[in-house]
Amino acid sequence: MLHNITSKVLDDSISPVTLSSDWSRVARLLLLAGLSAVGSVGNVFMISAVMIEDYLRRRGNSFVVNVALADFLVTGLLVPASAIVILAGLKDNLAVCRFQWFLAALCFLVTVISIAAIAVENYTRLCCTNCTYEVLTPCRITTLLLVIWFTCASISGVQLATDLSFDYCTRKYSGLIPYQATIAVVFVVLPVTLAFCCYARTIYHISAAKSRPNFKPPITFSWDYSLMQTNMYSFLLFIVFWLPFGIVLAVGTAKRIPDRLFYNFAWFAISKSCVNSILYCCLNRHFRDAYVNLFHYCCCKTTVSFGRRQRPEGVRPSGDVRVHIIPGYNIYSSPMRGSREGQANRTSHRPNGRDVYEL
Repeated sequence: MLHNITSKVLDDSISPVTLSSDWSRVARLLLLAGLSAVGSVGNVFMISAVMIEDYLRRRGNSFVVNVALADFLVTGLLVPASAIVILAGLKDNLAVCRFQWFLAALCFLVTVISIAAIAVENYTRLCCTNCTYEVLTPCRITTLLLVIWFTCASISGVQLATDLSFDYCTRKYSGLIPYQATIAVVFVVLPVTLAFCCYARTIYHISAAKSRPNFKPPITFSWDYSLMQTNMYSFLLFIVFWLPFGIVLAVGTAKRIPDRLFYNFAWFAISKSCVNSILYCCLNRHFRDAYVNLFHYCCCKTTVSFGRRQRPEGVRPSGDVRVHIIPGYNIYSSPMRGSREGQANRTSHRPNGRDVYEL
């Protein structure tokens, strides 16, 4: 049964499902279909890149995959739902709108928490000792990912089922403000603050280490630092896309916001899921190389080897090759040295078969 959302007249004749009626059906359909296609392919490539690229295939990047998976749900389910409504010639559908808002809230919360986890993992990898990093075991990471999805799904489902949140589809009531404020502080403000502090502290430690005259990091350090920078830019991209809607949402609790402004900012925030994978392609060489291989394999039918690459002498092809910075230590073991002394030093700093360079 169809429910007409426009039982109350929406400002400027804009719909939360089918966008503005000022645009033609064809234009809206092409826009949504294009966003869905580009975003879905990009997110699939991003997930696959972590699986096939030797350097990216490490347990810490599970959180990056988690962000890509949340974006894929948006581009593969949320956006196509609007395209189907437009294609069917329907004005609006309340069930579709509520499904879209549940999925958007779920993926938003998962992305925020995963971004904070990425920042903590990057800081631990680059600036902490090997013993500290070993706390992030595969079992604990898997458990954490399951807890994140279960918690976020519960929050998104409960607030829609009991009307604790504001009414996104019809905007007839503002919801329970204390509950919304608690969710915003605990699951949005705190993770964002944690991510910002971790990135700032990581950059500070690395800048201090680079100022030392004997700082000669191996190539793996440059790779780790480059990936950390890409993750940081992805975090900033998330802020740019979602902050305007967050401001409008906060102001809307005290003052009426026109529907055109409200829903345009909401769809602008949702479109972040379509461009995040492109950011990783542009800024990180390992993701870019994996994208090229996947494109040749999927589109050009070219035979591409996804096996482990030949690495320079002294760099192990398997396991996590990490660089961490310990203030007060001036010990350096270069993976490019071929001398017996360098080999002995590397052996003494290889617990459980993993290379650890102390700078």
